[in-house]
Amino acid sequence: QVQLVESGGGLVQAGGSLRLSCAASGRTSSRYAMGWFRQAPGKERDFVATISWRGSITLSSASVKGRFTISRDNAKNTVYLQMNNLRPEDTAVYYCAAAYDSNLHRNSGMYRDWGQGTQVTVSS
Repeated sequence: QVQLVESGGGLVQAGGSLRLSCAASGRTSSRYAMGWFRQAPGKERDFVATISWRGSITLSSASVKGRFTISRDNAKNTVYLQMNNLRPEDTAVYYCAAAYDSNLHRNSGMYRDWGQGTQVTVSS
């Protein structure tokens, strides 16, 4: 099992930037993809981005493509989500997750371990 702790959330004005971090501990010797998801009040948890074990391949949702960038530093057991040009509709709790395997997945059911989430609020 992997323990995940997100940080970096906060309140920002539209057009601003934030960088989320997700620190992993536990099963860090295994090779698995990582992902970011978000959940707005009253809505389902949505896929944001995922990254391969080596960090060479990424996928992003259409709503964040060109604005958000996922990356990872395996030496630090940390995954990042750089969020630029934020919009009010990006307001949500953001979760990082560790996949069951090394494949990229958009489906939250393919992720085994989850962090507690960090709140991102974008004001207009």
